[in-house]
Amino acid sequence: MFGSTVLEVAIGLTFCYAALALIVSTVQEALASALRLRARVLLDGVKSMLNDPGFDALARAVYAHALVNPHDDGKALDQRRLKAKPSYIEPAHFAIALLDAIQSIPGDFAQLGRDIDALPDAQLRRALQGIYQRADGDLEGVRVQLAGWFGSAMARVSGAYKRRAQLVSLLLALLLAVLFNIDSIHLFRTLWQHPGLAAQLGTLPTLDPRTFDALWTLPLGWRSFPPRLDAAFVLSVAGWTITATTALFGAPFWFDLMQRAVQMRGTGAKPKS
Repeated sequence: MFGSTVLEVAIGLTFCYAALALIVSTVQEALASALRLRARVLLDGVKSMLNDPGFDALARAVYAHALVNPHDDGKALDQRRLKAKPSYIEPAHFAIALLDAIQSIPGDFAQLGRDIDALPDAQLRRALQGIYQRADGDLEGVRVQLAGWFGSAMARVSGAYKRRAQLVSLLLALLLAVLFNIDSIHLFRTLWQHPGLAAQLGTLPTLDPRTFDALWTLPLGWRSFPPRLDAAFVLSVAGWTITATTALFGAPFWFDLMQRAVQMRGTGAKPKS
């Protein structure tokens, strides 16, 4: 039936996209962990926030603090000599570390104001003066505002990191689509003509040996390489591009969609008693 064919094709496509997205996310996380990308992005964000690109002023003092970087000895003269770089900094800990780096007399609110006025960087000085004035004599209020300032800055850094991660995901997915010839257009045509190929995929929600066996039943891979540069190749490029963009939705999205399609194909969920 027409409805059954549509569901079988949907299950086959979503299964393929879910497997690809899961592989892409796994490879990306492995690369981020091996290259310590989160720690690097966080360090760059702190340097930008404190206007310390050379890592020779407040950013270095903050990273030398035990609350911010407990696995380092605090003696690094530049960022290359850091023995450890945290991947996450608690905003409250950042506020304490920054205050400890600025104030010459701990707990003295008036002296803190003079210490802020003595900061050499004009832009950072104005920002901290505004926080100091809004605190209205409350040192704890300064800590709270510094923590909020750090949280807002790191939210922007996190957004930039996510956009960069999406670009990496797209490039990885495109590379896998070309290497394994995962052409969405050809895949759709084959599944539409032979919907039985996708019938066994509805019971395989995770990657295991049965999943890979099922993947080999799909029209993937190269039969002749290199391909000829003709109209069919242009159509393949379009199919690879479509496949690569599906990885941006993430594996949970595609697995959830596949489960919904499987429920629609069958009798649906069991009603509650």
